[in-house]
Amino acid sequence: MIDVVDLDCKVLHKTTKGEAHKKGLLHRTVIAEIRNSKGEWLLVKQSPDRQDAGQYVSPVGGHVQAGESDEAALLREAFEETGLIDFAYETVGKFVFERHVIGRHENHYFIVFKITSDEDLVLNHESVEYVTFSEEQLKQRIQEAPHQFGDAFFALVGRFYPHLLTVER
Repeated sequence: MIDVVDLDCKVLHKTTKGEAHKKGLLHRTVIAEIRNSKGEWLLVKQSPDRQDAGQYVSPVGGHVQAGESDEAALLREAFEETGLIDFAYETVGKFVFERHVIGRHENHYFIVFKITSDEDLVLNHESVEYVTFSEEQLKQRIQEAPHQFGDAFFALVGRFYPHLLTVER
């Protein structure tokens, strides 16, 4: 079960994740970027059965369960998706991301975090690999091959890290 929320992130009622995606109901999702102590970005490539199949996306992302805090969801999702247990994190911000993808209407209230960790990731079935990019490498790859990155990642970068969308030449 998940909480359906309003634009102020106030809980309206509970429903299933499937029902929320069927009806396009707004619900909370945690997203986290991972950076190491050198400032490099760690991104994962999504498995073929995922919504951004074969594309690079944020390494941590998942639904906040009904009654669960954003921080508890972050800790749970980080462990499930990357194997990280003990890490530093900070809140980056929040925004609504809505789209129609793989037969569902996603209407997510993204709560975005930045995790700092030098640990190797242990990926679950949702990702096939992870890659480390310096900021300059990430800017270049985004410029040269934007199709390699998922839509939600672009929305997040555009909102909080717009400098990554421009490349000095």
